[in-house]
Amino acid sequence: MSDTSPSSERPEICILLAVYQGAPYLQTQLNSFVAQTHRNWSLIVSDDGSSDDSPAILERFRQAHGTHRINLLQGPGKGFARNFLFLLRKTPPETAFAALSDQDDIWFPHKLDRAVRLLSELPPGQPGLYCARTMICAENLAPIGLSQQFRHAPDFRNALVQSIGGGNTMVLNHAALALVQETLDETTAPVAHDWWLYQIITGCGGQVIYDPEPILSYRQHGDNQIGANLSLRAKLLRFLALAQGRFQDWNEIGLEALEKSAHRFTPQARETLDHYKAARSGPILQRLKSLKASGAYRQSAAGTIALYIACLLNRI
Repeated sequence: MSDTSPSSERPEICILLAVYQGAPYLQTQLNSFVAQTHRNWSLIVSDDGSSDDSPAILERFRQAHGTHRINLLQGPGKGFARNFLFLLRKTPPETAFAALSDQDDIWFPHKLDRAVRLLSELPPGQPGLYCARTMICAENLAPIGLSQQFRHAPDFRNALVQSIGGGNTMVLNHAALALVQETLDETTAPVAHDWWLYQIITGCGGQVIYDPEPILSYRQHGDNQIGANLSLRAKLLRFLALAQGRFQDWNEIGLEALEKSAHRFTPQARETLDHYKAARSGPILQRLKSLKASGAYRQSAAGTIALYIACLLNRI
């Protein structure tokens, strides 16, 4: 048996790879799948209409690695978030673990093993979502620094106002995948698939595991959909976006995406959601009181202060 053959002793992980015009970086990411210490993986690729060499690269990879189940699909052509939702819908329901992947990262060899080990510590049947820090790199893979480390525990009260896990790090266990697939028909298009996953899993009583160890190289370049936001300038731009109403627009989209699934939420999550929605309209003191009652928080004190400032300005 070759060293790229899957092992029957470990659960199969289905990698969900979203592709669009990824030819400059795609092969190195595919190579990092082959280098995983957890060798029992399959791959579903959704190409969202690439006109570059991406389809040819993917077909060559499929032919070279026939010991793995590799399925190449045509994506919906509606942007990266819809492409990942499409992939989640296409994942076989019996899948033990599903790992989301961008096209331009490089996974560390232990990525899948680490995620599966931590998710396997959860009680049987509990939905679990793994996410982790990343090593931010320049386009040539020169390290820039680690992504922000979040100190507070993942929780729906945080998920309402902040996304803490990059989709490129996320792995879902079987119960989480089943939950997500049940809710896909209920959701409208969210702002971002990873933020929506954080909200759905925590809102429905699942467990989010935030790993402080970096598990991939996240390449920054001009075509990234969403950047790393490490610099002071980036943080200032985020604050300005909040003050100018972009955060309010994202909230509107995000809450609409959650609304039809709210019947699945825990009583505490439903109460949090109701208070948070009440904080978005009405007199100032009523808004502030509702926001406090919701318990919504961001991962830093400055971020939570900014949230309350946005509430004062009626910008949430």
